[in-house]
Amino acid sequence: MRASSGVPGFDDVVDGGFPADRLYVVSGPPGSGKTTFCSQFAAQGARNGEDVLYVSMHETKEGIKRDMGGYDFGFDRALETDRITFLDSFSADGRRFFGLPGERRDRSGVTNRLTGFINSRDIDRVVFDSTMLLRFLLDDDEDTMIQLLSSIKRADATTLLISEMTDPDAYSEEHYLAHGVVFMHNYLEDEGMRRGLQVLKMRGADIDTDIQDIEFTEGGLRVGPAATVSH
Repeated sequence: MRASSGVPGFDDVVDGGFPADRLYVVSGPPGSGKTTFCSQFAAQGARNGEDVLYVSMHETKEGIKRDMGGYDFGFDRALETDRITFLDSFSADGRRFFGLPGERRDRSGVTNRLTGFINSRDIDRVVFDSTMLLRFLLDDDEDTMIQLLSSIKRADATTLLISEMTDPDAYSEEHYLAHGVVFMHNYLEDEGMRRGLQVLKMRGADIDTDIQDIEFTEGGLRVGPAATVSH
C-alpha cells in the first residue's frame, strides 16, 4: 500500500508514493521547502479522508495556517476540519501532553503518550516538525530518542520527521532508523540559487536517487526532471 505525498511529481520518483505505515525523514537546510512538503503530505491525507497528527514546536496553528494559506493545496482549510489534529508543543494542550519547559520530564512517558495517541486514535499520517522538537522533549537523550523512533516505526501510521541539516552526508540516528530519507537541496549555479530534492533511500521502493528540480508554485512544491548538479 502506498501513501501519496500530495506533491506533484514526487510519487513518480518513489515508485508510486511512500510505502505506507513507515517512518521517513525529510531533511535539508532552512528555507529548502521541508515544511511545505510535509504540509502537502498532511493535506493529501485529509483529502483522502485519513486522520492526521501534526506536531510542531516552531509554529502555532494560526501561524502555519497563515504561512501555508498562500498556496492552494488546502492545508489551511484542512486544519479547520476534524481530519487534522494540530499539536503545538508550547500551547496549553502541548504542555499537558509533553510536560512543562524546564521541569523534569518522564521521557518514557512522552514516548508512550505519543505512540498511544497515534494508535488509539487510528492516526493514518503523522508529521513531526522537527527533530529539534523531539530532542527538546526528550532532553537530548539519545537512547530515549532511539526508543521513540523505534516505537513510531511500529505504529500503523505513515510518519514524516522534519530534520534540519545542511550536509546530506551528516547522518544521525533518525536517518539510520528511518525507512526512507528525502533531502532538500539549496545549491548555487551560474544563474543563481536553485532548489532540488533527492531521495537518499527508500526501503521497499524502486527509487530515482538523482537530484530532482523543484519549484514553488501556487499549488505548493512541484518536483520536476532530474537536475544536473556538480558535486
